Amino acid sequence: MKIAFVGKGGSGKTTLSSLFIRHLAANEAHVIAVDADINQHLGAALGLDDAEAAALPAMGAHLPLIKDYLRGTNPRIASAETMIKTTPPGEGSRLLRVREDNPIFDACARTVRLDDGDIRLMATGPFTESDLGVACYHSKVGAVELCLNHLVDGPDEYVVVDMTAGSDSFASGMFTRFDMTFLVAEPTRKGVSVYRQYKEYARDFGVALKVVGNKVQGPDDLEFLRAEVGDDLLIGIGHSDWVRSMEKGRPSRFELLEADNRMALQALQDTAEDSYELRDWERYTRQMVHFHLKNAESWGNEKTGADLAAQVDPAFVLDEQHAGAGVAAPA
Repeated sequence: MKIAFVGKGGSGKTTLSSLFIRHLAANEAHVIAVDADINQHLGAALGLDDAEAAALPAMGAHLPLIKDYLRGTNPRIASAETMIKTTPPGEGSRLLRVREDNPIFDACARTVRLDDGDIRLMATGPFTESDLGVACYHSKVGAVELCLNHLVDGPDEYVVVDMTAGSDSFASGMFTRFDMTFLVAEPTRKGVSVYRQYKEYARDFGVALKVVGNKVQGPDDLEFLRAEVGDDLLIGIGHSDWVRSMEKGRPSRFELLEADNRMALQALQDTAEDSYELRDWERYTRQMVHFHLKNAESWGNEKTGADLAAQVDPAFVLDEQHAGAGVAAPA
């Protein structure tokens, strides 16, 4: 299943993403973690030192390889150069699976050893000096969107994406790629403002959204959040000595995380699993195509010099039947 963490900058979404990833690893789940935030801190939150975090390969730098691999033998895609971030898979496309080895994971993923198991970590790459004034961060996040569009995941497999802060996630169709979106909100007016934006934008696309209250200090904070977000409030998380030690670079073993916080993480997992069971693969594919056609008309056709609407395979539906095949077969 695919899970996103979003929220206002400074809300603690990267910290909660890392805790959830550690929790999944402790439960022996298969996990791919993706740092898609313009501020690349997920590696550090998972225990990497500065040198290790800086050495993570940037997915954006490997975009030509990603496109060439995913294109496979799809006859609707003339070349990797005509693929854009929203290009959907079709017959002949190569698909990705959480547990497999492939050239994309070889180039873009690194194994991170946690207390209770290993996970794969991928990162879009930081916004560099050469990007200033000539590129937007969404060009880097496009590599993540392309991979998510071609990834077949199962119920015991997790892709956890730490998204860029605020409502910037809506600059692409990637916000529809997730079975569950956890919005991390502090119990303040500013903290819930991003929730209102996200709720409004996501309403028309059936995005499953739950609010995780963070930095909750007591019943009054929970009452405030519940009054502001209603039934979308899932849990509230308070102070953690374990997290404070981790942020100082001195984490204890994850099994020593406070019991109430471990129960909160289990609630996140249970909610995500319930949402995955409701996944509508046809709608999932249809939304993929919808945003591809929008991007094609808006800028993609002009940029590539091709009719990108022709890349859509009308008979193709991405679903679990493709989980065992290396290349997408006819639907």
